[in-house]
Formats: sequence, C-alpha cells, structure tokens
Amino acid sequence: MKGLSPELAAEVAEQLTAHDALAAHAEVELGINPGNLTSPWNAAFASLIAFAVGGLLPLLAIAVPPSHLRVAVTVIAVLTALALTGVTAGRLGEAPLTRGLWRNVIGGIVAMTVTYGIGTLVGQVV
Repeated sequence: MKGLSPELAAEVAEQLTAHDALAAHAEVELGINPGNLTSPWNAAFASLIAFAVGGLLPLLAIAVPPSHLRVAVTVIAVLTALALTGVTAGRLGEAPLTRGLWRNVIGGIVAMTVTYGIGTLVGQVV
C-alpha cells in the first residue's frame, strides 16, 4: 500500500474500515466521498414537489384557452412547466440545474410528440 510495510498497511486498512468500511472503500479505491453526493431522498422530495406544482400550469393551459388555441398553448405551457420543474428539482435536490432542465424538456418533447402521433394515428381529435 503506497510504500508502507505490509504490517502497517494492514493496520491502516483495519483502522480506515473500522468505522465505515463503505465510505473508506469509496474514498480510497474510487476517489469519491459519499457525503458529497446528492441525496436521493432530497432529490425524490424535490421531484415530488416540483412535478406537482409544475402540473398546474399545463392543467390551466388546457382548460382556459379557446379550443382552437389549446394545443399550441398547452405545448408552450408544458415546456415551460418542464423547464421550471427541472430547475426547481435540481435546486432543491442540490444537483446541476441545466442537466435537470434539459432532461425534462427533451423528455417532454419526445413524450408529447409520441403521444400526439399515436393520437393522430388512432383518429383521436384533439
């Protein structure tokens, strides 16, 4: 172990892993500190709140405008809500903001396109 005698290396390894073997392994072997990683519970809670609040905008967008504007207004509202929820979830979950924003917006565009395409194929009038 990095120039240590086998006896000292064994003692160091034993002491490092005595308290928290997983954290010691992650730091020494993988070079990461588990304490600096984003909390999955924070991220889950942030997503729950952000998506619930973000769902209100599309609901209003489909319910309020006249029927000939509903699709366009809804697409814009959904993309806006997805961007807001991505940023909010990233902020509350202490993760990079742009990653969450683009993941939500691109995923939303793909989902809306596929859903609209399927609706058109089966003859559902929007």
